Amino acid sequence: MKIGIDLGTTNSLAAYYTDQGPVIIPNRLGDRLTPSIVSFDESGTVYVGKTARERMSTFPDRTASLFKRSMGTEREFVMGNQKFRAEELSSFVLRALKEDAESYLGQPVEEAVISVPAYFNDIQRKATKRAGELAGLKVERIINEPTAAAIAYGLHHRADHTRFLVFDLGGGTFDISILERYGNIMEVRAIAGDNFIGGEDFTKVLCGMMLREREVDETLLSPKEQVYLTRQAETCKLGFANSDRSSMKCVLNKETYEREFSLEEYERNCQLLLARIRKPIERSLKDANIRLSDIDEIVLVGGATKLPIIRNFVGRIFGRIPNTDVNPDEAIAVGAAIQCAMKERNQAVREVVLTEVCPFTLGTSVAVQRLGEMLESGHFLPIIERNTVIPVSRTDTLYTASDYQRKITVDILQGESRLAKNNLSLGEITVPVPPKKSGEESIDVTYTYDINSILEVKVKVNSTGVEKKIIIQKEGSQLTEEEAERRMEELNYLKIHPRDQEENKLLLFRGERLYEEATGDLRRELDFLLSQFEAVLDKQDKDAIRQAAGEVKEALDEIEAAMEDDLFD
Repeated sequence: MKIGIDLGTTNSLAAYYTDQGPVIIPNRLGDRLTPSIVSFDESGTVYVGKTARERMSTFPDRTASLFKRSMGTEREFVMGNQKFRAEELSSFVLRALKEDAESYLGQPVEEAVISVPAYFNDIQRKATKRAGELAGLKVERIINEPTAAAIAYGLHHRADHTRFLVFDLGGGTFDISILERYGNIMEVRAIAGDNFIGGEDFTKVLCGMMLREREVDETLLSPKEQVYLTRQAETCKLGFANSDRSSMKCVLNKETYEREFSLEEYERNCQLLLARIRKPIERSLKDANIRLSDIDEIVLVGGATKLPIIRNFVGRIFGRIPNTDVNPDEAIAVGAAIQCAMKERNQAVREVVLTEVCPFTLGTSVAVQRLGEMLESGHFLPIIERNTVIPVSRTDTLYTASDYQRKITVDILQGESRLAKNNLSLGEITVPVPPKKSGEESIDVTYTYDINSILEVKVKVNSTGVEKKIIIQKEGSQLTEEEAERRMEELNYLKIHPRDQEENKLLLFRGERLYEEATGDLRRELDFLLSQFEAVLDKQDKDAIRQAAGEVKEALDEIEAAMEDDLFD
């Protein structure tokens, strides 16, 4: 069985394709979205999703979120006495989605199409694929998030020769894609984006507004207070969905703060973020060599596009109302599921031919001559330009730069800077050449880039026929096959909490979080409520547990609502 997965910065979800179309797979708690949060307890038990989110307030040092932003880097997240990289934490999220899908579908799930931001580089894409493998999934296709969203909107079924712009602003990344349809071919014309801007950043703006007004130094806040402040700011941000005013209440350093913000005031403070969003839009239009007026339709994707300031901003830029027909939280997973059907050549979608593009320029380092002067090394030679339709293969011929040199080293680079040192190094190949005068020996350098973002580089010495090649599959945080197998075994020792008990754990963690936030009589009430529930759990009577869980949930709902209405008065 194959499923499509949207591995998001803030939330993740999965979908599968049926004869009636794509279907979102609910998780073990019955929710369609699983928070991309991982937490560990002292015994090594792993919690994923909403349960982990509840633990974030009480155990911030054992809980990680937003790790997608560090995908493909060397950064390690310290959780208790263990350290994990972003792809390893992501593997726990993917494993949870896999197990939820298997439970829901009643059959093994072995393969997945996983989405990534369009602007993810090769290292980040390989790290995502590795996360899937660590989770026990075969990942044969990585699909760009905006492309998946375009499929979900059914853009491949629209009128012939139509141009679309997909505006994808999620919890932590931003992508713009321009697509054009010719007959049964949907071609990605250009992509651009920013991997470090999303809905979480708009939440941080409200945090900053509150802290500046109250002259509170954020660096002096404890991890628990920072988590608490962010949660209150998120609630305030969501309040703008139904009103042009929203309130934020919080207790910091034992002082109570309350402030009502206007949408206009909030938007003014978001101008720097909005300016960052504008740049990729301009770049994608320039790369596609089309005007704004040439775009036939604009679609919004990603949970952050539900924010009024985002929709207003998009409307002002494009001078029209964007299409929001598909749930922005679910569009990417839906598109990934349809891509699974395309891969299986399902009758309903097999006529669609989807093309992708290379998100970054790929090239090598060369020496160039400046105005008759000596050769100057360290310049970047593009071989495959960004936004070239893939799969693609390009060859360039390079010549020796020095007299009697005996070898040529080809640096494999990715980026847009004219200076080689400012671009990302993916690897290198060194070949021997006969020692002759400069310019008398040459090599053919061939770059081949496929739809799964795997790059093959081949270097051939033209005079001798000697060839060397390398396939770029590991770099940075990627592991060797032996290291990956060893790490997979290590991760398997960690215990995923039993599925049938997670709802009860969620109630306990939620109660503990509310206990920390409450004072006085509410604390005593919560302590009694949780103690009684724990006593019922110890008896292991399923019917009694089910009844008690319902009563505890109802009580916690009432307590939390009361605390929100009259926060720490």
